[in-house]
Amino acid sequence: MTGTGRETGASAEAIRAHYDTGNEFYRLWLDPTLTYSCALWDNASSLAEAQTHKLDYHIEQARAAGAPRVLDIGCGWGSLLERLTTVHGVGRAVGITLSEAQAKYAESRPLSNVEVRLEGWADHTPEEPYDAIISIGAVEHFARPETPSDERIEIYRHFFDRCRQLLRPGGSLSLQTMAYGMGRFRASALASIFPQSDLPRLVELVEAMERRFELVRLRNDPQDYSQTGRVWLDEIRHNREAIVALVGERRTVEYESFLSSGIKGYNAGVFNLYRMTLRRLEFGD
Repeated sequence: MTGTGRETGASAEAIRAHYDTGNEFYRLWLDPTLTYSCALWDNASSLAEAQTHKLDYHIEQARAAGAPRVLDIGCGWGSLLERLTTVHGVGRAVGITLSEAQAKYAESRPLSNVEVRLEGWADHTPEEPYDAIISIGAVEHFARPETPSDERIEIYRHFFDRCRQLLRPGGSLSLQTMAYGMGRFRASALASIFPQSDLPRLVELVEAMERRFELVRLRNDPQDYSQTGRVWLDEIRHNREAIVALVGERRTVEYESFLSSGIKGYNAGVFNLYRMTLRRLEFGD
């Protein structure tokens, strides 16, 4: 991550080490939309349906439907960009990512009114502000495991400052992030899958957004992540031979361990899954 004058989180190289493992690898165990974040399982009967629920939820919370311009921070393979423009009538959807594989794939989708940029949020300078911002699964990469809490808060504060600057007055930000719960848990599985990345705590995010955004709604859905993780793990096991052929036995085991640890952690309350609805505050800092 650049643009802050210092290393504040996962580098572009670390991001690519994770997300550029290969689109075919992720296609073997994610849902058909290649949505790589916790789904929203309210009355959903399949992972694909739950992922669509999640995308629609964030679009609704950000008040993005029909908006002229929407920004997706950490756009992945483009599932939200597609949903915004083909279903919810967004005039222009811009997605940013540090993963070259994700950017190329998202750009290759036959979508109009979509722009994908290979850059981080701190360096993103659009020609005009956005009506809404959605960020799903990006905050987890903003701080490193060794970063003290006070420095984490400054990093998150810089993020919220930038989002506020990127939004028009009255704009909204819908945010989803994994987070630490009541315990501090650093498994080797987490480090091997997400190098140079660490989860936030709710208190850090709330302090960082003060005088920048109003927290309108907060959901904590750890069981949704447990259920999502179980489906992903089942798919990896079902397609294990093909996955090992693509990435090797060691990498396959790392993902199995990561998902197994995550399922246990969410069930035990060690991890939380926050969905936050934020409104831009209009008075000065």
